[in-house]
Amino acid sequence: MARNTMEAWIPEEYDSAVIQRITQTSVIEALANRLPMTSDTRHAPRSAGMGVEVIDKGGAYGEDTSLNDDVVLTAKKFGKVVRIAEEDINDALPNTLAVKMKDWGISYAKILDNACLGVTAAPGAGVPFQSLYSLLNTTDATLGYTGGDNITTAASSGATYDDYSTAIGDVEAGDYYDPATMISIAHPSFKKSMRGIKDSQQRPIFIEGLAGTPDTIFSVPIHWSLGARQHATATAAPTGRPLMAFVSTDLMLLGIRSGPESVFIDGRDGTSALTDESLLKMRARRGWAYGHPAGASILVG
Repeated sequence: MARNTMEAWIPEEYDSAVIQRITQTSVIEALANRLPMTSDTRHAPRSAGMGVEVIDKGGAYGEDTSLNDDVVLTAKKFGKVVRIAEEDINDALPNTLAVKMKDWGISYAKILDNACLGVTAAPGAGVPFQSLYSLLNTTDATLGYTGGDNITTAASSGATYDDYSTAIGDVEAGDYYDPATMISIAHPSFKKSMRGIKDSQQRPIFIEGLAGTPDTIFSVPIHWSLGARQHATATAAPTGRPLMAFVSTDLMLLGIRSGPESVFIDGRDGTSALTDESLLKMRARRGWAYGHPAGASILVG
């Protein structure tokens, strides 16, 4: 993706190789509800549900008392700059800029998924927003949720049938269960532990998809993410325990402020001219929140 302009950030086209690699690698970018952001924050309404009752003929309607609030999405920047020698741009047979942009897209996809799913710390330095794992570990009296209730931790010997069943059951038993929108997001290392696990009727719980259909567990589609691991801060290479999350796509809220986009700073102008090196900056600004802790669960592998 050669650039010969310095005037502005250039957004990636939706059919570009960079966007395709991001959506292939990041479950969050591919499946979350995308909410446009016109500033660095956005409030998204969160409904606590609504009651219903039987009304006798001529009777008065009872007023719903469910408490409604909202969640706040704050845009954070994910970016990097690469310094490229002019010789590499002019002499290399491959398009060096295109290769670097695609590499950045893959790393961005991993760090975004990790930030949204597996970061264990609260928002702060290196932690752009509250991850799903952190959300499920936090008690929220207003929502009637106790931290840790929807987290199942497997033994060191590996996850068992009961572990998988308990994790998915935490969502199925809640008010936010919707089979039409429920998916699983899991680290690929779970494939090994799931192969061979069968129910009491000797039916495998893990079915590998064929002809483009997704893999499933208990008939729930599985989407694989290399970012679905625990880590203290957001990273493209998390090293903690793998995670399998059961979530509703309706509750996955991804704020879109800008990007992915890039700007090319030519090495023949400005201070870069001293070294015959050009700079390629890449960034994306995203916000994230999960709508309700009762609508998700996590199995820690």
